[in-house]
Amino acid sequence: MNALVLSTERLDLSLPAPHDHSSLVAMMADDAVRRNLGNRPTSKADEYNRLARHAGSWALYGYGSFMCRLHGTDTFVGICGVFHSWRGFAEGLDDTPELGYSLMRPFWGQGLATEAGRAALAWFDAEHGLRRIACMINEANIASLSVAGKLGFVHYGTYAGDAETLALLERPAR
Repeated sequence: MNALVLSTERLDLSLPAPHDHSSLVAMMADDAVRRNLGNRPTSKADEYNRLARHAGSWALYGYGSFMCRLHGTDTFVGICGVFHSWRGFAEGLDDTPELGYSLMRPFWGQGLATEAGRAALAWFDAEHGLRRIACMINEANIASLSVAGKLGFVHYGTYAGDAETLALLERPAR
């Protein structure tokens, strides 16, 4: 089992570990999950690289995405956290903390992304101070935009990508 970092009423959030690779592969194999994440095909190698990026954010910056499981079980729900990234395509996203969350489809619509997001943000604030945090969401993903709003994120711009328009959001430093 991964090193447990946080627990909520329904979730355990832990650091990424090598055995999370298969869970990421399974989550990203679902077309509906990928639809709002660039909608590109994925492979085991791609998901290994995603896992390495999550672990790398923790190693380099002391924060990153958590692996989320149902409380007290090994049932993988998804990922959520504040990570460090360099996107290279939209103002306000490079070299800054970024909130991200993705859940397995069976767990959509239950408030779990909001619950995990609140826990991850509270942990980040306690450990790293009240800093600006950005996020980007496909404008067509109304459910995800709703989660970001509940977490205190506000719109600051848009980015017109190749196949989608991204809403750029931020939670300003408080």
